[in-house]
Formats: sequence, structure tokens, C-alpha cells
Amino acid sequence: MNIPIIFEDGEALVIDKPAGLPVDRPKRGGPALFDHIEQLKLGFQRPPVPAHRLDTDTSGCLLLARNPKALKRFNKAFENRLVGKTYLAIIDMEPAEQSGTIELNLAKISSAEKGWRMIAAKKGKPAISHWELLETIGDGSRKRSLIRFRPETGRTHQLRVHALQGLGAPLLGDPVYGPVRGQNKGAARTMLHAESIHVAREGKEPIIAFAPFPEDFVRAGLSAPEKPEPPVRTPAPTDG
Repeated sequence: MNIPIIFEDGEALVIDKPAGLPVDRPKRGGPALFDHIEQLKLGFQRPPVPAHRLDTDTSGCLLLARNPKALKRFNKAFENRLVGKTYLAIIDMEPAEQSGTIELNLAKISSAEKGWRMIAAKKGKPAISHWELLETIGDGSRKRSLIRFRPETGRTHQLRVHALQGLGAPLLGDPVYGPVRGQNKGAARTMLHAESIHVAREGKEPIIAFAPFPEDFVRAGLSAPEKPEPPVRTPAPTDG
């Protein structure tokens, strides 16, 4: 498998992670991003290290640090919500509005029957996602929409739960939050794509990367949208 590189400099790589490739090695074993680390060294002695995570099914922009100092800076940027990201998602409905903001606290639950999952809960961690409708195809009860999300927070499964609870429909193909748990209904994978990433850097040009529109989104009937403005995040001003 060839891993496309969509941004590169001395301290960072951004790859277009293929759908179906786990970032971490699954407990049951099998392929993972680590299998391609030698390819991604690109002449450096140190292997690059992921600065964040994407679900196995999610394709698109994944930031990797090429040295420990860069990893520390990127981790701090994520913690301080200074990394801007956009995602594309498909749902089988047309939202009532053209855009909006979803604020639902999220908590993790688990059971022997259903395994673990995230749910909206008042005592959960704050999670905020902005969204806009890009395209709707079909008619009547057979409508399909392309949504662009701009998450402010990065909670586990945030966009998957926000789509279901905030927009009223699960992401197409989602086996956990879809209509039939354990089945990929309507698509071979959860239709979520990390479209872009923006990381401001002190004394350096920002990291700005855009991942190409996935082929399986095209096969689902949707059209590639125009590139969004870079989702810039800047530190809050301090007193004095």
C-alpha cells in the first residue's frame, strides 16, 4: 500500500490515511500504519509518530511528527485547541437547516452485549461541532447529503455521535451508531473523511494540508466540494 504524503517539511508530515488502515495495531493483530513507517521516514533516521488519531474507517489528513520536540509542540497545540480541522461526512437525509452548531457533552459507556460506545450525557466532556450542508441528492424519502464539519473539540467518536444526535441521522455505513449495530448498512465503511488540517507554528509557516475527495464518496453519488478556507485557530489573547 502506498501512503500518499500531502504535506512535508523538516518537522512534520501529513498523510492521506487510507480508510480501513488502523493508526494503532489492533489487539487482534493485523495491518496498521506502523507497517508503513519505513516508507514514511523519507531519509530521516527517526520514524515519524502520529500526533493524533483517526478511526480505522476514517480517511484523510493525519499529522505525524518527525522528531520528539515537534511531537511535544503538536500535542500541546491539540490540547490547547489550536489545530483547525474540517471533515466531510455523508448522511442519508437532508437536514432541516443549512448550517449550525452542535453542542453535546459526550461520555463513554460499555456493556457485555453492545461493547463500548459514546453517548450524549450532561456529565460528559464538552464537545462542539460546527457544520454546513454542501450538497443533497435524491428526492422524497431517499435523500443523501454531504456535510462539512468543523469540530472545536476532538472527543472520541464526536462527529459520529453529533451526526446521529444533532442532525438526526448516523453517518452512512456506521456500524456502531447506525440503524443496525454491527452491520455496515449502506456503505462498506463509515463515510467520514478528514478533509483538511491547519496547525499554526511560532516562527514558521503554518502546516496546511488538504486530502483529496475520496473515490467512495464519488461512488456514493456526491460531488467534490470547493476547498474550504483553512480552519485557522489562534491562541486567545492574554491580559496585559
